[in-house]
Amino acid sequence: MRNVIVGPDGARMRWVEMGAGGRVHVYLHGLGSSSVTYFAQSVAHPALSGPRSLLLDLLGFGLSDRPRSFGYSLEDHARSVATVLDALEVDAANVVGHSMGGSAAIMLAAQRPDLVNRLVLAEPNLDPSPRPRIEGYTEDEFTADGFGSALASIDSEWAATMRLADPIAVYRSERGLGRGTTPMMRQVLKDLGIPRTVLVGELSDDLDGADELIAAGVSIVPIAGAGHNSMVDNPEDFAVETARAFREPVPDF
Repeated sequence: MRNVIVGPDGARMRWVEMGAGGRVHVYLHGLGSSSVTYFAQSVAHPALSGPRSLLLDLLGFGLSDRPRSFGYSLEDHARSVATVLDALEVDAANVVGHSMGGSAAIMLAAQRPDLVNRLVLAEPNLDPSPRPRIEGYTEDEFTADGFGSALASIDSEWAATMRLADPIAVYRSERGLGRGTTPMMRQVLKDLGIPRTVLVGELSDDLDGADELIAAGVSIVPIAGAGHNSMVDNPEDFAVETARAFREPVPDF
């Protein structure tokens, strides 16, 4: 496990590396998750196992530090990832993001286009949405009571990584997802001039605005037998489709 100081008060982001050489692949987990737990099986698949892969835990989640002075907005998460890549002298990486991590990956590509070569996004948050886990709570109330209630209301697999998260990180990250970005994340994704693929679990709801994304050059690929956590539900197809997205010729944008 490696680490770099990325945030206030000397906060460190931690990650596990797999593979070596080639264009670097960066993996960003979703809310209350951890990249090693969610992505390791896919990254170990022969389709993805060769290149150097960084399985990053965002600040406040997994094994990374949880500074109270950090904002935990999507912009903040993207900047902290950029700090890691700058410290490692990595640029033009292939970036994979799940859910909230997909939104952070889009923001990273918008903020620092030099750092991102391609995006593969597993059901990213593209629009503001209700956040029932935090609605009705202040931050202090959520820390004292709401976080425990949230843990009790989710499935055991998600709870296993959610319980590693800092309640403040969950609250502020949820608030950021509910508020959205300006311009909206969907528009940011459409405007990016790099190859972009969105992976959608076959068992998930239809992707809102899919036709508009396709018209903007975004590839949309289904993952058979999978729901929102496609890299967990079907790690083999997730690996194969991610690798295929990395190999696709670069179109004219």
